[in-house]
Amino acid sequence: MSRPLPSRRLVLRTAAAAPLAMTGALALGAGTAHAADSAYVMGYFTESPNGTGTDYGLHLAVSKDSLNWMPLNQNNPVVTPTEGDLGLRDPFILRKQDGTFVVLATDLKGTDWSYVSQYVHVWNSADLRTFTGYHRLKLHDMDTHCWAPEAFWDAGRGKYALIYSAVNSSGHNVIMVNYTTDFVTVSAPQVFFDPGYDVIDGDMAVGVGGVNYLYFKKDQTLVGARSSSLDPGSFTVFSTPASHGGTEAPALVKSLTSSTWYLWGDTYTPNGVFYAWQSTGLSAGTWTALDQKAYTQPVNSKHCGIASITATQYDNLVATWGAPAWNRLKSYNYPARYVRHSNFAGRIDEYPFDPYTDSQWKLVPGLADSSGVSFQSVNYPTRYLRHHNYQLQLDVNDGTSTFAADATFYRTAGLADASWSSFRSYNNPTRYIRHYDYALRIDPVSTATEQQDATFRVGY
Repeated sequence: MSRPLPSRRLVLRTAAAAPLAMTGALALGAGTAHAADSAYVMGYFTESPNGTGTDYGLHLAVSKDSLNWMPLNQNNPVVTPTEGDLGLRDPFILRKQDGTFVVLATDLKGTDWSYVSQYVHVWNSADLRTFTGYHRLKLHDMDTHCWAPEAFWDAGRGKYALIYSAVNSSGHNVIMVNYTTDFVTVSAPQVFFDPGYDVIDGDMAVGVGGVNYLYFKKDQTLVGARSSSLDPGSFTVFSTPASHGGTEAPALVKSLTSSTWYLWGDTYTPNGVFYAWQSTGLSAGTWTALDQKAYTQPVNSKHCGIASITATQYDNLVATWGAPAWNRLKSYNYPARYVRHSNFAGRIDEYPFDPYTDSQWKLVPGLADSSGVSFQSVNYPTRYLRHHNYQLQLDVNDGTSTFAADATFYRTAGLADASWSSFRSYNNPTRYIRHYDYALRIDPVSTATEQQDATFRVGY
């Protein structure tokens, strides 16, 4: 959510309702993967360092592995709130019991933390291609916010539990819950989880080996609690904290092809970076940080929600919203850095930065040989990356054969990793694009370090 914790002036006006009785056996939550699922969808909003990439509408991205993401609709919003603060944060996607989707989000545009809303945004969707029934849902009458809403199916109650962060009468954030069958009317609010200190951004994994898990933000770390029931007040903290600097917005994701679980977290800055950890199971409560080579977040994405989908749903989303018309190139041995131009010089810089469009490229047929590629700048479309005195720079295409040759490269299997890519110069065929002291140039490549310098992931 990227917000301070908390404003002490916010206090409850009403007492929490008594817990509902728990009946029936625990079942997998509606957000848990279905047998036919083979892909993922992510919902998020966007912020960038100077605001050029900031948008508080619902953005969508898709992935086949839950690690490397392709933004849809050119990373533009697919729908934007028309009520409340006219913007959203912290979107969450839930596949309901009938197979359709509901999208929930914080009613807040920007970072005016003094704005207090007792409402959350709600959309219904059959397929995440059209959105209907938009409304704001009021969750309480308290003088406090509703941040980071999420939901899961509580089979024992036969209702959805809608959880969110709010300030309690002791003056600290807790996880609240309301119950609903339709996301139009809700039960009275009650405290779902209160360990006695600030907690926000609850994310659930329901019915995993007969246990329910709740991950949340505590002191800028991600911490887990667990319970054998879904009763409010039944969860106890058990896990080792995971963090990378100040971290929030946990998102638990189960691999569809193995027993691996992933934990995503968002750094606590206005223009944050996602980090990911993995574990062979939730019961141990320990996480191993993933190398950033393994995953790539959608550009400028913030506080995501991830749900699994079928291959058909994946294909339909791409067909409706379109794949990006551009790519970004990640450095193999400096995976926090991306190929960009700065003052028209080619280099790799650490994400995030603005203008973020400096790192977006159209890989077009080679100007000198259509079987090769040329790198056309997105924000300077008359300019291409070309080498001059072996250094890469962004120049206007002057139409000469020399320029075309300097701006043409052959894409090959990555010299350090064949699943990545390297780029060999058209007119200097013993030389490859590589970075040296973060600047891009073309050089002969022989050593292991040089091979790593010359290897890039072509993604988004």
